Amino acid sequence: MERRIFEKLLAWKDSEARKPLILDGARQVGKTWALQEFGKRHFRACAYFNCDGNERLKEIFSGGFSKERVMRDLGLISGISLGTDTLIVLDEIQEIPEALTSLKYFCETAREFPLAAAGSLLGLSAHSGTGFPVGKVDVLKMFPMTFSEFVWAFKGNEAFKVLSGEPFESFSTLHTTFKEILRQYYFVGGMPEAVAAFVCGRTPEDIRTIQNAILYSYNKDISKHAAPKDLPRIHQIWDSVPQQLAKENKKFIYGAIRSGARAKEFETAIQWLVDAGLVHKVNRVRKAELPLKFYEDFDAFKLFLLDCGLLSAMTDTPAEKILVGENIFEEYKGAFTEQYVLQQLLPSLEGKPFYYSAEDSKQELDFLLQKGEQIIPIEVKAEENLRAKSLRQFVQDHEGTHGLRLSMSPYRKQDWMDNIPLYLAERAR
Repeated sequence: MERRIFEKLLAWKDSEARKPLILDGARQVGKTWALQEFGKRHFRACAYFNCDGNERLKEIFSGGFSKERVMRDLGLISGISLGTDTLIVLDEIQEIPEALTSLKYFCETAREFPLAAAGSLLGLSAHSGTGFPVGKVDVLKMFPMTFSEFVWAFKGNEAFKVLSGEPFESFSTLHTTFKEILRQYYFVGGMPEAVAAFVCGRTPEDIRTIQNAILYSYNKDISKHAAPKDLPRIHQIWDSVPQQLAKENKKFIYGAIRSGARAKEFETAIQWLVDAGLVHKVNRVRKAELPLKFYEDFDAFKLFLLDCGLLSAMTDTPAEKILVGENIFEEYKGAFTEQYVLQQLLPSLEGKPFYYSAEDSKQELDFLLQKGEQIIPIEVKAEENLRAKSLRQFVQDHEGTHGLRLSMSPYRKQDWMDNIPLYLAERAR
């Protein structure tokens, strides 16, 4: 399988200001494979070290940082002569805090050696006071496979190039084809193990077993790494996300967790899941003016999972309803469509996504993006419904904006708005 992260990794490798790299992301999104494959393709050798339960590595990084000693010892245990043409990979680096701290010294005294670290739950380390090397590392975020990467794996490079580069107008004859592939992506999602099983022809039951195993591992991570006092609330938040997305208004409501629930009881739990990369938090903006960050409302937000396939598993949505049912995009619009769109936008966004709702009206937009000096309003429609009252009103009220509507209707350009098919959501900005 191919991943678009390779483009960013190559830019990091060739940068004159290169620092040690941290590849961050939730467990099982493909970080380890990506770094090892990148090392094979672009370096003489790749020296891979797994920090999880590795006492020898812990000894090396616990003995203080000396470039000569550390490089010598790493070379000895890997059996590889480490040089500037060797990629050093430290996997699950969060398991050895001293190794994470050592990235500071690699940056200051051994920057000529290309080093990439991967880890899950690194967002927690950054806030735990364990010596996270702030300012001394380059950071890339890795996500589940996007729809275009799914097409690349399933249908090959030519289909990927069409989806990624052909003009929007040319998709009229391909609309049915990509709509059908999108239906399959809604079920499989972007977790690489599930995608690989699908591409190899495994059954929907096999794929669902893989997804459930991933969810089980996430629950184990929560139990292992969260403070005992926070565990019940973290699990409550995690379990509530699907039903929150199923609501017509997807604003997170604490009362949906249990009657009488209050924000102050669950703020820490939500932040833990965000830091762990298991959920994405999209805050409201009170006012659609630049910079959007100035008008962020921290009390109003939506929570999304990291993957639509995992959402289908968490809700136990029958495979035949997604893969065969005629009305999948309408029946499950509340649960899947915004989740899918956010998942496509995140890997290439420069800033945070927001959503917008006006203080004095029912006008609401699903996503609001900032691109340079431009505000991009996005309305998401699960089916071929072409009504876009909120989007039209927003464009009328905000001179200079041009709306984007994502729906299952074919591409159409108007003077105030472009309608873009959902399967082209990655290109909607």
